[in-house]
Amino acid sequence: MFAVIETGGKQYRVNAGDKFRVEKLPGETSTEIIFDKVLAVGGDDTETRFGDPYITGARVTAEIVKQGRGDKVLVFKYKSKKNIRKMRGHRQYFTEVIIRNIEA
Repeated sequence: MFAVIETGGKQYRVNAGDKFRVEKLPGETSTEIIFDKVLAVGGDDTETRFGDPYITGARVTAEIVKQGRGDKVLVFKYKSKKNIRKMRGHRQYFTEVIIRNIEA
C-alpha cells in the first residue's frame, strides 16, 4: 500500500518501511508523528483513492529517526572586471523519518 503525503510544502509518495528526509519537524528522536495531509492512497489490490484536496480519515504514522543538517551548498557570485566576489554558504535543516503505518 502506498500514500502520497504533503509536508513542508512538498509531496512525497511513501510505502510502509520507507526512510526519507523531510523539512525540519519538531520532535525528539524516536518520537511518533502523524501526517494527516494525505492526498492519495492506493496499491496492492485496493482501488486508488484521491482526496479533494485531502482524504478525510486517512493518516500516515511515522517515527523520527534523526534530526540534522544537510551538506553545505556554496553560492558564489562574481562580476568580471569589477572586483566583486561574494561567497555564501547554507546548510538546510532536515528530519529523517521512517514510515510505520498507513491507514486509509
